[in-house]
Amino acid sequence: MDVEVRVKAGEEAVRRSPRSARVRRLLRSAGGLLKACHPVPAVAVAVLTTALAAACGQDAAGCLLVAAAVLTGQLSVGWSNDAVDAARDTAVGRRTKPVVAGSVGVTAVRGAALTALALCVPLSLAYGPLAGTVHLVGVAAAWAYNFGLKATVLSWLPYAVGFAALPAFVSLGPQGRPWPPWWIVVSAALLGVGAHLANVLPDIGDDLATGVRGWPQRLGPVRGRLLLPLPLVTATALLAFARPGPAGTAGPAALSVALVVAAGGTLLGRRRPRLPFLAAILVAAVDAALLLRQGAAVT
Repeated sequence: MDVEVRVKAGEEAVRRSPRSARVRRLLRSAGGLLKACHPVPAVAVAVLTTALAAACGQDAAGCLLVAAAVLTGQLSVGWSNDAVDAARDTAVGRRTKPVVAGSVGVTAVRGAALTALALCVPLSLAYGPLAGTVHLVGVAAAWAYNFGLKATVLSWLPYAVGFAALPAFVSLGPQGRPWPPWWIVVSAALLGVGAHLANVLPDIGDDLATGVRGWPQRLGPVRGRLLLPLPLVTATALLAFARPGPAGTAGPAALSVALVVAAGGTLLGRRRPRLPFLAAILVAAVDAALLLRQGAAVT
């Protein structure tokens, strides 16, 4: 019994030791920093863009540069978003945000955003001067959204620019290849507009309460939800049918799936506000599959 008591006492002493407390704080801060970067969309965008580069025939070194540049850009955008919105998120009590929950400080998030941005610049330019500049324009548009455009009627523009920049970044590349076809750039921009609508819809009430009056907030939840399928389905239609030559069976099938998914998200979104966002992700996956299937047509 004495041995058991001594063991428990030792464990308690370790748990209460300054070193153990520091480790717990560091782990909690690291977890909060990871969550604050919006890891799922950041990784998804990086993976899809890298897959597009591979489908276009880019070599391993080029794909690695694309992955690193896009991931650091997305991380910088996610972290800067949480840093800029910290006061607003605290005001409405968004405990899902790590800064509001207290797991990481706003200074650390701001520092991580600037570090990621500092890495993104040389990585983007290393892929090619023109390509890198195009990608950095997209990243700058996203930062502009975080720093004020989100509260204006032009809140859709950074999403359109940021999404359109990705296939152009891949296409231009280190060899100075030409711009991608217009329908690919336009469909990516439309997908960005749809992503903006879908992302904002669930939080319109909180946004209005803190003075954010972007394009979706001005539309309101009902009109925003009804409009959402339009850019998503139009993007799919362009990818399916705008390319010269026969569309084959993949195009009509993809468009049918996009119509059903987008319409279903709109109809069911009245009772479940998160469903339009999930529908937008599924349509984006359909569009990504079409784009990867087209492969070299991007370049």
